[in-house]
Amino acid sequence: MSSLDVLFEPVRMGALTLPNRIVMAPMTRHRAYSDGTPRDWARKHYADRASAGLIIAEATQVSDLGKGYLDTPGIYTDSHVRAWKGITDAVHREGGRMFCQLWHVGRICHDSLLPDGEVPVAPSAIRADAKTFTEEGFVATSQPRALELGEVAEVVQQFRQAAVLAIEAGFDGVEVHGANGYLLDQFMNPNSNTREDEYGGSKEKRARFVLEIMDEVVEALGADRVGIRLSPGRRFNGMDIGGAEDGFAWLIDQLQRYELAYVHFAERAQFAEFIKEDADMVLRLRRRVSGFYIANGEYDAAKGARSVSDGHAHAVAYARPYISNPDLVERFRRGAALNEIDADRLYGGDEAGYNDYPALKE
Repeated sequence: MSSLDVLFEPVRMGALTLPNRIVMAPMTRHRAYSDGTPRDWARKHYADRASAGLIIAEATQVSDLGKGYLDTPGIYTDSHVRAWKGITDAVHREGGRMFCQLWHVGRICHDSLLPDGEVPVAPSAIRADAKTFTEEGFVATSQPRALELGEVAEVVQQFRQAAVLAIEAGFDGVEVHGANGYLLDQFMNPNSNTREDEYGGSKEKRARFVLEIMDEVVEALGADRVGIRLSPGRRFNGMDIGGAEDGFAWLIDQLQRYELAYVHFAERAQFAEFIKEDADMVLRLRRRVSGFYIANGEYDAAKGARSVSDGHAHAVAYARPYISNPDLVERFRRGAALNEIDADRLYGGDEAGYNDYPALKE
């Protein structure tokens, strides 16, 4: 038995049986139309990668105010649903499975990307020490305003409606994006959430927004078609994680009652500062997850297989390797070399650097 064979074993995850433990992680590539409608190019892109045990689509905003980067897709209009339906149909024809990642960026935004007169929203009016991607390239984020109490409830309902539309668009389920310094993460963090109402202060109140979203999405779809992504150890998008562990521990304990399809940790990333104490915290928090766990962050085939064999993860999500290797599962199976990434064509542009990476048979 090869040391990698465990990656190719089927596994039950919520309502689905995955044919292998190799997950395509969500990756923002800035190739949708400006109104958030995915382009037809995405049909080939995702269908070419349908051999993954699960595809988690790129982060997809739940409203026009949820947008924070140039040319990212949405899931809140009829045109969005129609375009995504063409993509999910293409993936299913190739035998794949696909979840939609539901996203609201919060303060990680520039006001040039929003409807006229709008500014980014956040738990509190605290500007992030971060950049976002606009027509001018990477620029500093804009000053946000704090969400009013009634608006918080509106955003919760936007996540529910987006989940319903995702199923209408043919997705097999949804992943709620609670990671990487975006809106849900901002509510969880005491450094970005200084509210004094029922959504701020104690760890229970800071987690309330996340749990209200999970209540609505789970009620709409069923827990076995819902996952969540968290990044408790990532110092990214202006997140200062000092003092955050107790809050994440409490949140994870509360998430167990849903019996979700999975919990997905962004454990570390190439673009984020790595500190051993943070990694130790991530391991402590992972041990609190009793259900299906997807690990993500700097894994290669061997590390991923060890993670599954050791019981750390049930499946492993790969991001950058999937950019340039549509047949990543087969390359891992054969021990074949991986295509190099064209770094100049990662973000934006046309099909070059998106759909032109060769498979082994080519």
